[in-house]
Amino acid sequence: MQEAFIGGWAHESHLSAQGLVSLRDLNHRFLDLAAARGYGLREGRGRPPSLGSRLAPLSAAQREAAADCPYALFDLRFRDDLHWRSRLQEAGGWRVDAVSVALPGDDTTDFARLALFYAWHVASGATLKAQILLGMNEYTADALRRITVNQLPLLVESEAKYLTARFSDCAPFWNALTAAASTQDSAALKRVQLYGLQIAAAARLPAP
Repeated sequence: MQEAFIGGWAHESHLSAQGLVSLRDLNHRFLDLAAARGYGLREGRGRPPSLGSRLAPLSAAQREAAADCPYALFDLRFRDDLHWRSRLQEAGGWRVDAVSVALPGDDTTDFARLALFYAWHVASGATLKAQILLGMNEYTADALRRITVNQLPLLVESEAKYLTARFSDCAPFWNALTAAASTQDSAALKRVQLYGLQIAAAARLPAP
């Protein structure tokens, strides 16, 4: 039943097999980056727990298994419509020659570049796909599809600092995901990945 639900989710989002592989590759790369860089989770009082401390002990194969989700495990404030509306309005005035120069950067910047190009590609299709896969606000998706690929590099320069884990306010999800991956319990991992789908779906519901 879990496989059918996940397959139905991928079908609803019109995600091709190749697109799903690309998303899983991005997830795996993000988990490797998070293991090295940390990233906090918003949980309780005091200092947020480090996601890196949970991911660092995992092997490459265990992180790959954890990354095998039909939705993004990373986030660049995609649900923040006011933030992206401002940034994308600015992007509309950028000249091609001003943004065509390759930007130097560290691993975070490099990942943000890939993530934003992927997000732009996803937003260029159905809005529902961007909402499901990335948690992107529908207005953000609409605005993102209106800019050209040549305008993306300067977005990377400003947005890389916002890279974080998706569901960062749901530490139980990350605790369960990393625990299941560490024990190589495939059934538990499937259940956690289904839990992630439920969180993503709930986020699309209007606030009460």
